[in-house]
Amino acid sequence: MTSRRLPHLGHTLLFLLLAVIAFVASEAVILALFGRTHTLEALQNQRLQLAATTLTYLLTLLAARFIYPHIWSETFAQGIHWNLVKARAQAPKLIPLGLVLGFLLQAVESLITMPKSVPMEDYFKTPQMVWFLTFFGTLLAPAFEEILFRGLLLPALAIAIDYMKLPKTPDSLETWRTSTSFSPVALIISSIITSLLFAAIHAPQLGYTWAAVALLACVSLLLCAIRLYTDSTAASTLVHAFYNLSVFITLFVSTGGYRHLDKVS
Repeated sequence: MTSRRLPHLGHTLLFLLLAVIAFVASEAVILALFGRTHTLEALQNQRLQLAATTLTYLLTLLAARFIYPHIWSETFAQGIHWNLVKARAQAPKLIPLGLVLGFLLQAVESLITMPKSVPMEDYFKTPQMVWFLTFFGTLLAPAFEEILFRGLLLPALAIAIDYMKLPKTPDSLETWRTSTSFSPVALIISSIITSLLFAAIHAPQLGYTWAAVALLACVSLLLCAIRLYTDSTAASTLVHAFYNLSVFITLFVSTGGYRHLDKVS
């Protein structure tokens, strides 16, 4: 019988490979359009690099949408348990949760000593840049990150962990291949690993302030719990999106509608 254990680590690695290819293609497009004579400047231009990242995410998701159905014999959305219906049903709870979580974390982070300058501040130079970042950070980035970390990596790690501790008897292997449930241990360990990796990739944005990184890992654990409880990657994406939106709401209010970005510190 065909295995129902999807997605596994190979599928996660394929997604990362698609992202790398999309990144190279996006950078090539940016350089062809804007960096023919000033390559280094184009690579260091925050606006162009944000555009390249946006194009990378879109190309990766587009490629995944067409490639994975040929591997899984089901749609990409089905394979990652996007489950938009459940997310819509839970939206009245998930949206406030994301906002409250975001404002709460901002309050806690205000007590943390941050570096005088962090890489993210480079994106807050002009209102146009911040508006673009607002839409990117509340729409595309949460969807891409949730698909990668909680749509693919989280279940893939759980599958691998359960397989490693499985008795390698024919009956056990057949039961494992034809079922979709995970052990509590696998879910806990995979959630921790996923959250550590999720926080680690955001560490440079936070200036490697490890207290802030640890808080982000805790947020990721909650997102993992939401994804597993609802069986919906769209649900964790919704919380993630409104968590991010809370940051931009605070910034919008504190800078007078992005008009006084000199107040960003």
